[in-house]
Amino acid sequence: MTIKYEKDKNNIVTLTMDMDGKSINIINENFCNALIKSIDQIEAESNLNGVVLTSAKKTFLGGADLQILYEQFDPQSCFDVVEKIKQIFRRLELIKKPVVAAVNGTAVGGGMELALCCHYRIVLNNPQATFGFPEVNLGILPGGGGITRLTRMIGIEASLPFLAQGKHIGAEDTIKYGLMNELASNQDDLMFKATSWIQKTKEYQQPWDKPGFKFPNGNAHHPKTAKMLAIAPAIIRKKTRGNYPAPEAVLSAAAEGSLVNFDTASKIETRFFVNLATGKKSKNMMNAFWFQMNKIKQGESRPSMVLPIKTSKVGVLGAGLMGHGIAYTSALAKMNVVMVDKTDNKVQEGFQRIADILIDGVKKRILTKNNSKKILDRISATSDYSLLQGCDLIIEAVFEDRHLKAQATSQAEAVMAPDGVFASNTSTIPITSLAKQSSRPENFIGMHFFSPVHKMKLVEIIKGEKTKPETLAKAFDFVLKIKKIPIVVNDCRGFYTSRVFEKYTCEGMALLSEGQSALAIEKAGKDAGFPVGPLAVIDEINLKLAAQIRSQTWEDLRREGKKVNTGPWDAVIDIMTKKAKRTGRSDGGGFYEYPKDRAKQIWSDIEKYFPKANNQHTQKEIIDRLYFSQVLEAVRCYEDGVVTSVADANIGSIFGWGFPAFKGGVLHFINDYGISQFVQKANRLANKYGERFSPPQLLIEMAKSNKTF
Repeated sequence: MTIKYEKDKNNIVTLTMDMDGKSINIINENFCNALIKSIDQIEAESNLNGVVLTSAKKTFLGGADLQILYEQFDPQSCFDVVEKIKQIFRRLELIKKPVVAAVNGTAVGGGMELALCCHYRIVLNNPQATFGFPEVNLGILPGGGGITRLTRMIGIEASLPFLAQGKHIGAEDTIKYGLMNELASNQDDLMFKATSWIQKTKEYQQPWDKPGFKFPNGNAHHPKTAKMLAIAPAIIRKKTRGNYPAPEAVLSAAAEGSLVNFDTASKIETRFFVNLATGKKSKNMMNAFWFQMNKIKQGESRPSMVLPIKTSKVGVLGAGLMGHGIAYTSALAKMNVVMVDKTDNKVQEGFQRIADILIDGVKKRILTKNNSKKILDRISATSDYSLLQGCDLIIEAVFEDRHLKAQATSQAEAVMAPDGVFASNTSTIPITSLAKQSSRPENFIGMHFFSPVHKMKLVEIIKGEKTKPETLAKAFDFVLKIKKIPIVVNDCRGFYTSRVFEKYTCEGMALLSEGQSALAIEKAGKDAGFPVGPLAVIDEINLKLAAQIRSQTWEDLRREGKKVNTGPWDAVIDIMTKKAKRTGRSDGGGFYEYPKDRAKQIWSDIEKYFPKANNQHTQKEIIDRLYFSQVLEAVRCYEDGVVTSVADANIGSIFGWGFPAFKGGVLHFINDYGISQFVQKANRLANKYGERFSPPQLLIEMAKSNKTF
């Protein structure tokens, strides 16, 4: 790490951060040493008017090196590391000459904290840059002074969306919210404004270092703030269900820190930070969202011998629920798109859905009107298949019907680019069987998007038996281009995500069939960290659809001479679809009732069909069954070679169906639990509830050798 030190004729020192061999600057030991050296020089200057801090990179400064933090298990050692960094920042802040942060690009986490310790902040108006504190999404909190300074700058309540929710904003909004002071139009303007502010500001002291400083809108004892702080923990707990301690720790650090002086508040912040950072939940989240995510984005599952492949023109077959979302995300990524459906009315309905997404984006200031228009202009909506001519990637998103998909495949392949790739967005039908209807199965691949496409980040890429490496590479590169997360799996019925996730809903129905309380089942699902309970999920999917998929699966398995596996959930599906005639939300109600004037509630007659047993499980037992049913199926997928990367398995579970992030993902759950203990618990569950809980051989062997995923 080098920090270029330049002093001009006006006695203004410019410090330019430039980390060697890296695309961004990060806070590590080299950075700290370089900053200490620069501050030593500044303090030794006999004639100094001010300091400008900026970056030679396209970004200003990222956060701390997570590898260092991930290796911190001893609280005292962690405390010392954090305090060392904060002392360096504090030295820069206490230079009595004006210090300006000339923020030329993205500043997140530690980058924002360094900017806040400067006396004035000028930001380059770069629409691609983002600003905020993502630490809470890693199970920690801003520990480099972010809480202590931001609450003193804009007030406790105004700070919480950034500190406790990880809210990110663009350059223009940093002025609106008070994170930055001034906007610059270009690099020259940025530096001009920085030096100009220094020239008219002879000396400077932060407001919180002056006698009589008062918090904006009051500290924790102010009536309005105290009222907010009294109800905030309950609001947070309702959302996190106690599984994510970071937001509550932010609240406590902000409240306690507001009642003492700056330096004491800073140590309070460090104490809360250390408690989180040395805990198991933050390690799990760092491992998933940083280390394993980076493995995926760096192409761990992509064919390494294939050079990057660009996609220029995308065809989307189907303008419905999935199709319009795929078309939108492709156009958002600056690709030309042809969206086709069988009638002009259907196409226009899909096009209007895209327009509605863009209108909402403009309202939320995610997009400008000009950008919105450009995105729409990239999309050609038509019922004419001939307009697919020249598409080098076509994604089929029609209804889950083999005949319909085969028809769409042949029509599109007749006009698309000769070397183009055809992808099927299916969640259940094996890709190899669909590829048999293709004239070029080596160019055929599965791309399983999740609904709603414009919000869900994961795409499951499925290789067929004949899919060639170049086809996989093109699909992988396309998914990265549309800023989604690609995981790669091998072909099988249900692939990876659907195969594992259905165990959650099946186990929920199994519990119901045994007479467990529906309310207890749903509460256990949410307490375990899932977005909704298993019965609510199957209501959304629709029991009639589940029954249809089950029938097709059984028919296919019998035709292939394979065993048909059934379970207690099958009786529940039959009762709900045939006797109760309640198939889900879209048909008026299933396990839940959906009143128009109030929130959904468990169906009042559910116990007539599924009487409650005298012996009710503890919540822990229900939670264990919901966890273990999925985790064991994920291990079977890994053992069978359906998923071959631990990172793909973990990230796919978190972003595909909402497996709890604080557990680190579906396979990391076993590492977190302890592999021998997990096998023992699985055997106990198998003895009580059936063979589905028996640990696979792979897991037994790993436990014997004490290996982990």
